[in-house]
Amino acid sequence: MKVENSETPYPRDLVGYGSRPPSVEWPNGARLALSFVLNYEEGGENSIEFGDPHAESFISEVASAEPLMGARNVNTESLYDYGARVGVWRILGLFDEFQMPLTVFAVGQALEKNPEVAAAFVSAGHEIASHHWRWIDYREMPEDLELEHVKKSINVIERLTGTRPLGWYGGRTSMNSRRLAAECGFEYDNDVYDDDLPHWTHVNGQPLLLVPYTLDNNDFKFSISPGFASGNDFSTYLKGAFDTLYAESQQSPKMMSVGLHCRMAGKPGRAAALRVFLRYVSEFNDVWICRRRDIASVWKQQHPYDPGQ
Repeated sequence: MKVENSETPYPRDLVGYGSRPPSVEWPNGARLALSFVLNYEEGGENSIEFGDPHAESFISEVASAEPLMGARNVNTESLYDYGARVGVWRILGLFDEFQMPLTVFAVGQALEKNPEVAAAFVSAGHEIASHHWRWIDYREMPEDLELEHVKKSINVIERLTGTRPLGWYGGRTSMNSRRLAAECGFEYDNDVYDDDLPHWTHVNGQPLLLVPYTLDNNDFKFSISPGFASGNDFSTYLKGAFDTLYAESQQSPKMMSVGLHCRMAGKPGRAAALRVFLRYVSEFNDVWICRRRDIASVWKQQHPYDPGQ
């Protein structure tokens, strides 16, 4: 078990479940739990107009761009704007077409700037999890200020959606982020990439469920070099990951995550590739396409925290 805030010199767990992964019964006898995540970040990114020291440079069309210090980058801002103005609606349309649920990692400030999108998420039955208050690097932020940001994200999501978020994903986190999220009552944390199944950890002596996310089945790789160069790269990679996990799930059930961004997968050419993958997985009757809070709920029921672990 991975233990946070440990006083031991090496707090990471490199063993995990090893050769004996636990069995889980996904609903309706499904072999594989498939989770699609939509990151809603547009309007919460770095910008000097929000008091940041530099403009945003991460996850846009300019691969490996450097931050623009002390000035706005209107090109990058416009690329982000596309996600909020157009991309999010295209992606929502796709998931409505295939009647598939999403978990939305919602940056609080971004959601606050576009309440129509928040209402659309709720109307479609998608889960809204917290993606912190801002889409910025929190590594150097004072703890008291970050705690304020965590609370603001909760309050805005609850006000706009009517429901308190259960899931947490910081993304560009500090060493305090997980502890602050746990102290604020989040029921599960997605800030981990270390397994194909959920697992428990400790935060200040209390158990917290981790539901692993992904950076490989993720459209952010269109923004890095080397990464995905075409829609075919994306759909082929996703299909390969799905086929491998589906085959392995014959012996032991698995989960798979897919990460999307409005300004990336929401572009027409990439949306076409996403449609190919959605159509492919829709043909499997023994795949549970679900929200992450549903995965967390099933796991807690079947594998409750065991203090003897």
